[in-house]
Amino acid sequence: VEFPPAVDTYWFHHRCYIAKGTDRFIMPSRTGVEFVDTLTQKWDIHHWVRGGCLYGVMPANGLVYAPPHNCACYPEAKLYGFNALAAANEDRLPPAPEDIDNESRLQRGPTYNEPLAPLDDEARLADWPTYRHDNARSGSSPSEGPAALDAAWQTELGGRLSAVTVADGRLYVSQVDAHTLHALDAISGDKLWRFTAGGRIDSPPTIHQGRVLFGSADGYVYSLRATDGALVWRFRGAPTDRRLMAMEQLESVWPVHGSVLIEDGVASFIAGRSNFLDGGMRLIRLDAVSGQKLSETVLDDRDPDTGENLQTRLQVLQMPVGLSDILTSDGESIYLRSQMFDREGNRLKMGPHSGQAERHGGTQKGEGRHLFAPTGFLDDTWFHRSYWVYGRSFAGGHNGYYQAGRFTPSGRMLVFNDEYVFGFARKPQYYRWTTIMEHELFRSSKEAADEAYGDSENPTEDAPTTPRPGATRGGATGRQSNANAGGRQANNQANNPRPNNGQSGNNNGRQRGNKATADSIHFGVLPKLDPTGKPLTVELWVNAEQPAGVLLAHGGPQNGYALVIRGGKAGFDIRAENQLTSITSSDRIVGRWAHVVGVLDEQKQMRLYVDGKLVAEGKSSGLISSEPKQGLDIGVDDASSVGEYASNVGFVGLIDDVSIYHTALNAEQVAARFADPHASIDGVALALRVSFDKADAQDESPHKLAGVIQGAISTPGKFSRAMKFRGGGTAAASNNRQPAKGSFVEHHWNQDLPMFVSALALAGKTLYVAGPPDMVNEEESFARLTERDPRVQEQLAQQAAALEGQQGSLLWAVRPETGERLATIQLPALPTWDGMAAARGRLYLSTQDGKITCWTERP
Repeated sequence: VEFPPAVDTYWFHHRCYIAKGTDRFIMPSRTGVEFVDTLTQKWDIHHWVRGGCLYGVMPANGLVYAPPHNCACYPEAKLYGFNALAAANEDRLPPAPEDIDNESRLQRGPTYNEPLAPLDDEARLADWPTYRHDNARSGSSPSEGPAALDAAWQTELGGRLSAVTVADGRLYVSQVDAHTLHALDAISGDKLWRFTAGGRIDSPPTIHQGRVLFGSADGYVYSLRATDGALVWRFRGAPTDRRLMAMEQLESVWPVHGSVLIEDGVASFIAGRSNFLDGGMRLIRLDAVSGQKLSETVLDDRDPDTGENLQTRLQVLQMPVGLSDILTSDGESIYLRSQMFDREGNRLKMGPHSGQAERHGGTQKGEGRHLFAPTGFLDDTWFHRSYWVYGRSFAGGHNGYYQAGRFTPSGRMLVFNDEYVFGFARKPQYYRWTTIMEHELFRSSKEAADEAYGDSENPTEDAPTTPRPGATRGGATGRQSNANAGGRQANNQANNPRPNNGQSGNNNGRQRGNKATADSIHFGVLPKLDPTGKPLTVELWVNAEQPAGVLLAHGGPQNGYALVIRGGKAGFDIRAENQLTSITSSDRIVGRWAHVVGVLDEQKQMRLYVDGKLVAEGKSSGLISSEPKQGLDIGVDDASSVGEYASNVGFVGLIDDVSIYHTALNAEQVAARFADPHASIDGVALALRVSFDKADAQDESPHKLAGVIQGAISTPGKFSRAMKFRGGGTAAASNNRQPAKGSFVEHHWNQDLPMFVSALALAGKTLYVAGPPDMVNEEESFARLTERDPRVQEQLAQQAAALEGQQGSLLWAVRPETGERLATIQLPALPTWDGMAAARGRLYLSTQDGKITCWTERP
């Protein structure tokens, strides 16, 4: 017998987990969960349910158990967490909106007829009256916040707290699992009143004309009097009062998020969990004053245009939005995740835009750009295949989840004002297929990249083909190899190499597929350059344009050496048996030609010379004990870093006359080289010398080695010719505008942080970031793991403990124009996810130890 599935739709592959079966059904898993009844010849599909990788789902007890997964397919429609699903029962489906007695859903409280407070738009701007300050969920207030932070008060409530809202001199926060909303005096922190609902309150209330509106997991929306918490009204958003167990508590089958959208006197919210469960979700609009229902739109498993199964609308691994979240608005339209609605609650521009992952994820231009979180604003799991987006679309699938971040500002957490987006995000080269995941703080324009798509563009003709200089475009399909000339540890990220602008050294026919986008010169791992057990001198001339960058590096996190620019000053790093020793000059060398020499002698003494003079000394833990596994680079450290800097930090400026000796020059010899760079030193043999005078990277020592030029350009130098390096890569804290590798989005500045940001807010001219400490260089740790270094496990255990709050957290105030740090505070506990607010010159933060803290400007 042969029969097709009930829904004509896309099929993926039967790879993610094995099929299951019962006495009635075969349950294959080519895309989600399918039920094949061979007796009735019926085949139902459920692409919106996935099981855990390899294991899949378990049919038992008349239910289907779907354990957690890390799947990137259908991210805005597929269920998350551990779910137990029963067969749909027509008798248990909720009534249609027209069949519900709306009067019985509205319950009036004792203060129902009391007058409202006057509407004050100016006061609302200075306050923080709703989740993330406003209906756009910007996380930004035009009101100035404190830059020099001074603790004003702290109040302990206990339990798991939500984020906070602040309005009219009161702060509001919920004890999520205790179903309780608290009001505190915003100036003193004194407790004013509390109200207990019938279910969890997962996010803070919205304050509107003296009323406090919020939803609850009991399926109701509540309106309270702001002065004392007395009930004004409550409305049952759930179509009927039915309960289930969720996260160890009874909840409505159709819960409501705490934060309600209020716009022009209309309160809008979603009741329900999924389009595909229990008759779907409801988008309900109420009169914010009276609680009377204005409209109710059913969002179920039917296509609103055709009436067919919604799964007929999906394209490859893209599906229309099917999960609940806090609503947003740009003043023209309402949004649920990426889905647009009109002001009456009707879906507009239903996706997907395309079945091509790049086309769908790259559709970021045009009407409807807004902030959304594909897995929900309240998702604090840091799922590695998701992030927040300021744009229109987010693509699913193995070749889709990284696409949005290439075309529009994106990150773990974002805030924005009228001009800019500020975010904490993985560095762009770590968006796709990577174990390593380093992050940065950044500022960018609110606009999508020029290479992004609009609605009318043809995906086959208008696809971008070449990134901006310094940017790397990841392919939409297939993995590209990172070739390993010179024996480097290949990184497991796939990005195209940057064109080298016609410049190349004598590479004897070798082609180097390079993961870096920074201008650079590479010599690879060559026996003639092996510094094992030898003293060392590294010499070059440099004219730096930026205060950070790697001049020369050979090695990685176990053994190696590097000359660098940090803070505008020359630096010399030695790494011996994992132990790093760094010395740095006291004076800046940026903006002029400088002669920089690093020396390591047989007694392990380190010396740094600038312009022939000794400027710094130190003692290494040893000589380099084994041949570095990472080769020699000029202008970048292209693999795992030797020093405490991010690898692929692109140097900007000129480098001339590079020499390496496997002996330690003394002070007189260094001074002689500065006075006459062309003079040779009697009895001292060169390991490498590259003058660049012939516009190539040919070694002029007896070894006659050859470097491979990647993007650097020959230019007039200190003496004859030099090499010009234009940066690129991921330079930390660089204030030059340059596109980041792996992305078309330009950052105005980007800054490495010693924390994982889990709370972010902008108040006027101050940006606030807070989170647990980031203690591990993931590039270095990954390299050490591959080398079976047992000591890295201790560091990883410390980092895991820090993420659990055992080392508290950091709070920084940052200047948004430059990324400059203004203030630092050590906190004893972790922030609540997105738990920060700023109002009327004060900063507020809820923390995971159940406390609220307020800071003001230090006198």
